[in-house]
Amino acid sequence: MLIYLVAFVGLFYLVRWYRERQVVSHLQDKYVFITGCDSGFGNLLARQLDMRGLRVLAACLTEKGAEQLRKQTSERLETVILDVTETESIAAATEWVKERVGDRGLWGLVNNAGISFPAGPNEWLNKQDIVNVLNVNLLGVIEVTLSLLSLVRKAQGRVVNVSSVMGRVSLFGGGYCISKYGVESFSDSLRRELSYFGVKVAIIEPGFFKTNVTNSEKFIQSLQKVWNRVSSEIKEIYGEKFLECYLKSSKLVEQKSTADLSLVTDCMEHALTACHPRTRYSPGWDAKLFYLPLSYLPTFLVDAFVYLASPKPAKSL
Repeated sequence: MLIYLVAFVGLFYLVRWYRERQVVSHLQDKYVFITGCDSGFGNLLARQLDMRGLRVLAACLTEKGAEQLRKQTSERLETVILDVTETESIAAATEWVKERVGDRGLWGLVNNAGISFPAGPNEWLNKQDIVNVLNVNLLGVIEVTLSLLSLVRKAQGRVVNVSSVMGRVSLFGGGYCISKYGVESFSDSLRRELSYFGVKVAIIEPGFFKTNVTNSEKFIQSLQKVWNRVSSEIKEIYGEKFLECYLKSSKLVEQKSTADLSLVTDCMEHALTACHPRTRYSPGWDAKLFYLPLSYLPTFLVDAFVYLASPKPAKSL
């Protein structure tokens, strides 16, 4: 019985390997729109796809980021300034994309723009702290997608949404994990709806990588600002030692984060160029071997792990 099971599993992976090696034809004629191209995954993906010969439409938050990207790429790549939290900016970028793709439609939409701060214990934060993150990571993804959806449908193309392992396991407070759970849900419903039109939707769930999202210096500045404004009661309940441990953990996360961003952008590229892309990609060994298995455990075990691994407030029971 065991040998049949091994043979079946081996055959399954062999077939999947063969299917995933098949590449879409005429890539040089296809347009891909990417948000968040100033740095990190978006910047590398834009350069990577440009080298592959695709027509990249790169959205940057700043003119400085756009200029630096243009200097590193071919004349095929074009840039536009986009703030995904502003409806007017999204509308202007949508018209800009329409002018370039014409009747061919938009082959690929990559929702990559994202932020992670402020983050921290939920009790330290206010509604606006969480809204600021949701506006970029979730509502921005939704509005950009809905604005460009007709162009993607026309091309029978791809939508690639960047989520996170924190969209599987919520390990800290603030808007980041909430937003990534939302991206997962939005992507699942979108994938099922668009399957009738030949559009494929893929979710990228990276582990921890060295980007602005995991920048410990920015995290420390953000958390210190939050701590400075909380009430004296909250400071007494949690204590300075809790804050110090929390800050140290952010440095440890950055140290342990993977530096090779191509592990993520290779997944994005595959989702855009393969005939049979995966529904979900989990780049990073921490995602594959720790966070994803953790997400499938019973809730009480995950709670116990988080309880033991987290710093304890001064007034904890």
